Amino acid sequence: MIGLWIILGIIVVMVLWFLGAYNGLVSLRNQVKNAWAQIDVQLKRRHDLIPNLVETAKGYVAHERGTLEAVTQARASAMQAQGAAQAAQAEGLLGAALSKFFAIAENYPELKANQNFLAIQEELASTENKISFARQFYNDRVMLFNTRIETIPTNLVANMGGFQKAEFFEIQAAAEREVPAVKF
Repeated sequence: MIGLWIILGIIVVMVLWFLGAYNGLVSLRNQVKNAWAQIDVQLKRRHDLIPNLVETAKGYVAHERGTLEAVTQARASAMQAQGAAQAAQAEGLLGAALSKFFAIAENYPELKANQNFLAIQEELASTENKISFARQFYNDRVMLFNTRIETIPTNLVANMGGFQKAEFFEIQAAAEREVPAVKF
């Protein structure tokens, strides 16, 4: 009789552990999704600022149309990116296009003195900081989630529950790692 209670107790403990591990993985997965949503919000903010920046600059840098078009095309690509890896690559290209744009803008004192341009630059710089923080938080959540999925014994629950590793938001090329230079 005591042996039956011990076996029953072990089964109850195992079921409770399984439920706790499963619920913990669900919670972490939702945290990863929420963190990605925060990045997405900041990227949308960045994408929304760029047309205003380009439009403000058009009158001043009319013969730099290729650079303006490169920024516009990079923005369009970034807006269509799906998933962390694709978004990181597209955002890296957008950052490179913005860097080139701001380097050219340095040659136009009238543009640098334009209040609208300065205000948009300031908003863009603030947004870049927010993206950086959101990306760091997302990657922290992904690391925690992926670690939990890969470690024993929760990897057993993860395999049975169909949990898949999440992608980090990583910029691949060294040139893409550079933050757009926003100078005042």
